Amino acid sequence: MQQSIDYTQYSRQPTTNLNHIPGDKGLPVLGHTLEFLRDNHALVNRGYAKYGLVYRRRVLFQNGISLLGPDANQQVLLDSEQCFSNYLAWNTVLERIFPNGLMLKDFSDHRYHRRILQSAFKKPAIESYLQPMGQHIKEGVSHWPRNQTMPFLPAIKSLLLDIAAQTFLGVHLGDDAEAVNKAFVDAADASIAIIQRRIPGTRWARGMAGRELLETFMRRQLPNKKVSDDLDFFAQICRAQDEHGQQLDDQAVIDHIIFLLFAAHDTTTSTLCSVAYALAKNPQWQEELRAEYAALGERIPSYDEISAMEKTGWVFREALRMYPPLPVIPRRCLRETDVLGHRIPRNAGVALSPLFTHYMNDYWDKPKQFDPERFSTARAEHKRHSYQFVPFGGGAHKCLGLNFAEIQVKLFLSLFLSKCELSVAPDYQPKHTLIPLRMPTDGLPVTVQNRR
Repeated sequence: MQQSIDYTQYSRQPTTNLNHIPGDKGLPVLGHTLEFLRDNHALVNRGYAKYGLVYRRRVLFQNGISLLGPDANQQVLLDSEQCFSNYLAWNTVLERIFPNGLMLKDFSDHRYHRRILQSAFKKPAIESYLQPMGQHIKEGVSHWPRNQTMPFLPAIKSLLLDIAAQTFLGVHLGDDAEAVNKAFVDAADASIAIIQRRIPGTRWARGMAGRELLETFMRRQLPNKKVSDDLDFFAQICRAQDEHGQQLDDQAVIDHIIFLLFAAHDTTTSTLCSVAYALAKNPQWQEELRAEYAALGERIPSYDEISAMEKTGWVFREALRMYPPLPVIPRRCLRETDVLGHRIPRNAGVALSPLFTHYMNDYWDKPKQFDPERFSTARAEHKRHSYQFVPFGGGAHKCLGLNFAEIQVKLFLSLFLSKCELSVAPDYQPKHTLIPLRMPTDGLPVTVQNRR
C-alpha cells in the first residue's frame, strides 16, 4: 500500500505565519524551549492563563500552536476530515532512526499496516506470552537488592528489555545482550538529537550505529522466523497477511519490529516508573492491590485473572493520568482548518497536551491528588468527556499496544507486590525529562524490602 499524500509539497519546517493566533515568541532563537524542557506543565498552564485554549509558542526551534482541552483533543485525534498528519509531525524526529514505523504513516496507509500488525496483539497471542513474561519478572526481581536504595529506572528498563527479547523477538539475547541493549538505548536517545549529522562521538552518530546494529541483528533472525511456528511478535508479523493474502516484505517487517520494540518498551518503562513512584508515595494502595492478588499465591495469573484486577487497573490509569508517558502529542495541519474558533493554517504544527487535560478542574475532582478510585464504576470521572483521558492518544492512532501494556504492568505488579514492599524517601520528588517520553532523570531511587 503506497501513501497517497505528496509530502514533498510541505516544508520540513512548519509554517511561521501564525501572528493571527494569540501568543508570544519567548526568548530570541530559543523561544520557549528551556521552559518546555524544564517544566512543560507550568509552561502550558501559563500559556492557558494568559491566552486561553489556543495559543502560539516556539519550542525546539519550531513555531507551533498549542491546542488544549478535550474538545481540541477530540477534533485532532478523531480527525474525521483527515486534516492532521502524524508523518509530518514526527518525520524530522523519527524518520531516519525508525523509518516506516506506524507513527510515520497516515490515513489509508496507516490503516493497512495497522490491520496487519493487530494480529500480534490479540488475546491468544498475549496469552501465549504470559508464562515466559512471568518467569522473567520473577527471576529478574529476585536479583534486585533489598533494604537499600536502588535506581528503579535502569532495573526495570533492563528487565523489560529481556522480556521484550522474548515476547517481541522470541530469542535469548545471550552474548548479544549488551550490544543490543546499548544499540536500542542509543537509537532511542538519538530521537532527541538537535544536530542530525553523523559526527563521531555525537548522540546522532551513536544512534545511527545503533539502528544499523539492530537491523543487522533482526535480518539475521528473519529467515528462521518466516518459517517458524513461534508465537512471538516478530514471527507473527512475518506471517501476517492482509485480506488478499499479501505479506509485508522483509524490510517492512524489520522496520515495524524495531519501532514496536522502541514504542512498547519505552512507554511501559515510563509507565512502570510512574506507577512505582505513585505506589511508593501511597503505600496504602500497595496493600489494596495485595488483597486483590491474595488468591493467586505464587502462581502466574492467567489472562482472564489479570483482566479482572479492577483496582490494579485503577492504579494503572491514575498513574497514566498524572504522569502520561507522552505529555505532548504533535500533528501537522495538511490544509487550513478551524479549531475552537481559531484558523489553523496549512502546514502549521500543532500540539495537544494530555498532561494539561489530565489536570483540568472542569473534568477531574482534585486532579493533583493521587486517587485511583476516580476510575471506579461508581465515580467514572474519566467519562465526563470521551477525550479527557488520552495517555495513549485516540482515534485511528490510539496506541496499538494499549491492552498489552496494561496486561504487562498488571502482571509485574501482581508478582512484585506479592513478595515486596516499595518505598521512597518521605521528601523525595523525582525530576523528569519529557522528550521523547517522560523518564526520571535521577533514575528514581527506591527501596525494595521483602514482605514480613
